[in-house]
Amino acid sequence: MGTKSGRHFLQIPGPTNVPDRVLRAISFPTIDHRGPAFGRLSREILQGLQQVFQTKSAVVIYPSSGTGAWEAALVNTLSAGDRILMVETGHFAVLWKDVAKRFGLEVDLVPTDWRRGADPATVEARLSEDTAHAIKAVALVHNETSTGVTSRIGEIRKAMDRAGHPALLLVDTISSLGSIDYRHDEWGVDVTVACSQKGLMLPPGLGFNAISRKALDATRTANLPRSYWDWEPMLRDNRTGFFPYTPATNLLFGLKEALRMLLEEGLPNVFARHARHAEATRRAVQAWGLDTVCRNSLEHSNVLTGVLMPAGHDADRLRAIILERFDLSLGTGLGKLKGKAFRIGHLGDFNDLMLSGTLCGIEMGLGLAEVPHKRGGVAAALDFLRASDGDRRHTERPEQTRGLAEEAEHMTASTGSPARTMS
Repeated sequence: MGTKSGRHFLQIPGPTNVPDRVLRAISFPTIDHRGPAFGRLSREILQGLQQVFQTKSAVVIYPSSGTGAWEAALVNTLSAGDRILMVETGHFAVLWKDVAKRFGLEVDLVPTDWRRGADPATVEARLSEDTAHAIKAVALVHNETSTGVTSRIGEIRKAMDRAGHPALLLVDTISSLGSIDYRHDEWGVDVTVACSQKGLMLPPGLGFNAISRKALDATRTANLPRSYWDWEPMLRDNRTGFFPYTPATNLLFGLKEALRMLLEEGLPNVFARHARHAEATRRAVQAWGLDTVCRNSLEHSNVLTGVLMPAGHDADRLRAIILERFDLSLGTGLGKLKGKAFRIGHLGDFNDLMLSGTLCGIEMGLGLAEVPHKRGGVAAALDFLRASDGDRRHTERPEQTRGLAEEAEHMTASTGSPARTMS
């Protein structure tokens, strides 16, 4: 087959499109990771990450996938035999559960139909029943990448507080950080897990933990085996801007540029942009007469939309036709949704024309695959984008995201990062 003209549309929910600015930064010559320039780079990045996590607590960076950051969250805070409450919101919640079980943790898994997020009332009830406080942690996926459902973490924190339970709160933000409003400090999260290839607009290769003081205290008694994932040497060396082992230097160059881009746009504007594109996508799906995986309008994801296929039609066949004819990649259905759903990613470095092209390719593909649908999804999305265009024009200035940068002047010694802006 000959070379295809034009650009490839990568509209899976991660890895996402990497901006040219970030690609250029990654191509910089590698520097000495023990030298002063690297120390300045790391301290700048660590402060920028605090702003994106909306925290004054420590953030650590691993050369890893998000799975590594999952493991780090568990092994630094828990001990073999500890009970952990998890909710089966989708494929990635199941995978995190499997990691926990391999470490000998006793998992209480709350089942769902994968079409809704973690229910705050259920979490409250489970914790209220646990009068002996045997449950040591609640571990949840904020945005389930396999389904397009977002759990209400702020409400779950309130439910935990009402139950008066001391369990740690561990949250996976792998597909939400930098795209959906997320508040590590305000929501009382103890460990936030993230990675580089979604809202942070980088290639895969970096994993993150944001760590509360309560989580740091838990490391004193946690006895799961840890070496590479141990927070202590990371935090110790990060105080001066260095790492206990060789870091992914060129990805850190890209991360510095990605953080600058997010903070230049202003986090409130980034979140509003994602919400706008998500709503336009859902209007297209509705106009086609198809169903989203997510059933609860309060839990629709703003970074991806999972779309259910009509009975008797294969989502992977549709995806293959769209890829072949239009060079457009859509996300496959995972786990119990394999062949039954496809996923539209609308996150990261993304704009109105990219969304319009994506939806146009899908609408044409539905016709070519002879999937029962109504025409007009693209028109419905365009009508919304046109009507909402004024709403996207920076209702909040980027300066409003700088409060955490100013607060970082007073960061605790556990982070060791001197104040430094990303501008």
